[in-house]
Amino acid sequence: MHTADLAVVVIYFAFTLGLGLWVARNQRSAADYFLGARDLPAWAILLSIVATETSALTVISVPGIGARGDLSFLQLTFGYLVGRIGVAIWLLPGYFRGEQETAYARLESRFGVGTRRLTSSVFLVTRFLGDAVRVFASAIPLALVAGWSIPTSIVVMGLVTMVYTWFGGFKAVVWTDVLQLSVYLAGGIGALLIAWSLAGGPGVALDLAREAGKLKVIEPAIDFTKTYTLLGGLLGGALLSAASHGTDHLIVQRLLATRSLRDARIALVGSGVMVIFQFTLFLLVGSAIWAAGLAPANVPGDQLFPAFVVNHLPTGLAGLVVAGILAAAMGTHSSAINSLASSTTHDLYASWTGRRDPVHLLRVGRLLSAVWATGLIGGALFFHYAASANDTPVVVLALSIASVTYGPLLGTYFLAGRWPRAQSRDVVGAVVVTVPFMLVVVFAKRLSAYPGLDWLAPVGRLAWPWYVPLGTLLAVCTGVALSYLPHGTKQTGT
Repeated sequence: MHTADLAVVVIYFAFTLGLGLWVARNQRSAADYFLGARDLPAWAILLSIVATETSALTVISVPGIGARGDLSFLQLTFGYLVGRIGVAIWLLPGYFRGEQETAYARLESRFGVGTRRLTSSVFLVTRFLGDAVRVFASAIPLALVAGWSIPTSIVVMGLVTMVYTWFGGFKAVVWTDVLQLSVYLAGGIGALLIAWSLAGGPGVALDLAREAGKLKVIEPAIDFTKTYTLLGGLLGGALLSAASHGTDHLIVQRLLATRSLRDARIALVGSGVMVIFQFTLFLLVGSAIWAAGLAPANVPGDQLFPAFVVNHLPTGLAGLVVAGILAAAMGTHSSAINSLASSTTHDLYASWTGRRDPVHLLRVGRLLSAVWATGLIGGALFFHYAASANDTPVVVLALSIASVTYGPLLGTYFLAGRWPRAQSRDVVGAVVVTVPFMLVVVFAKRLSAYPGLDWLAPVGRLAWPWYVPLGTLLAVCTGVALSYLPHGTKQTGT
C-alpha cells in the first residue's frame, strides 16, 4: 500500500476518534448516551440509517453481484422503500406514545414484560451474529491493503470502533455515520469513474453491459427458487425492510432519537430513496469493473472490488476508497455495539433489577458497550476461521442470518396491532415455533448433504428474499391458532 494511501486511512481513523470524543461531552444520563437526548435532526438520522444498514457488505459484495450478474438486485430496494412507507404509516406512531427507550418497550404494554424480554433476546442474538459476519467481511479489504492478516485487521478495526463508541455514545455513532456515508459514497463515485475510464468511457462500458444483459433490472418471472425477481423483491424486500426498520432496535433507536414523529417519517422514507441510489451506484461499479475486463472468473465476487481498489485506483483515491470501506464497516459496527448495549440495559438489566436511575444506567450501558464490542470481535474471528470456500456473497450470508428472526419479530407486531385475541402466551409460542423452523429453512441446503436429511433439498432451493415473508406468515398463523386454544387467567401488559 502506498504511503499516501495509508496516510489517508490513518487520518480518517484519527478524525473519527476525535469526533467521537468531542461529542462525548455533556452526557449525563442513559437517554443522552443511547438516544442523543432525542434532539437529533431528521437529515442526520436519515444519513445515519443509510450508513448503518449499508455496512461494508454493500461496498464489498454488491459490486461483485453487479460484475457477476445484472442490476436485478435493485428489485429488492424497491421493496425496501415500500416497507419503509408501511412502517412510517402504521408502526412509527406507536413508538412516539410515551417515553420508549427501545423497540421492544411497546410490546411490554401489550403482552407483558416477558414478551419484551423474549423479543429483545431474539434481537440480541440475531444482531450479534449478523454483525459478526459484517465485521469479518470488512476486515478483508483492510488486510489486503495494509498487508495484515484478517484476524489482525478484525482486532484493529474493532478496537478503534469500540473506543469512540464507548466514549461518545449514540451521538458519536450518528455523527460519525454522517461522515462515513460521505466518505464511502465519494469513494464509490471515484471508483466508478475510474472503472469507466479503464473500460473506454462510460458510453462504452454501458453499451458492453447492455449487450451482455447486465443492465437488466426487472425479472417478472414468478419463481420461488430464483433470488432476484420482481415479486420476490417487492414482497420479500418490503417485509424485510418492515422487520429491520420497524422491529429491529438498531434502526428504531435512530427513529426514537428524532425530535418528532414527522422527523422520524422523513428520515425513514427518505432513507429508502437514498438506498436505491446507493445500491445502483455500487452495482454499476461492478458492471464497470466487468466491462474493463477486471472480473476474472476464478476470483470470488466478494474480492473483486477490493482487488480493483488495490491494483487499479490512483494513489490517494485508493486510500479514500479503503477509508470508505472501513467507514461503512465502522458505521454499522458502532451502531450494533450501541443498540446491543441499549437493548441489554433497558430491556433486560433494568427490567430484571428494577434500577431506573439514569446515571446508573449510563454506567451500566458503557460497561455493556465494551462487553458487546469485545464479543463482536470474537464473533468475527469465529466466522473468519469457519468461513466456507464457496463464492456465496457475504451480504447474502448476513441477510440470511437476519431473516431467521426478522419474520417472527414482524409477526409479533402484526399480532399486537391487528389481532386483539392474541395474548403473551400466543406470541411467545409463535416465536418459539417459528425461529427453529426458519433455522431449518435457512440451512436446509447444507443440512440436506447429511445422510437421512436429503428430503430437505427442495426446501434449500427457496430463495432468501422469501425467508422473511415465510417466517412472518408462520408466526402470524401460529399466534392466531394458539389464541383459539383455552387460556388460563387472562394475561395483560403492565
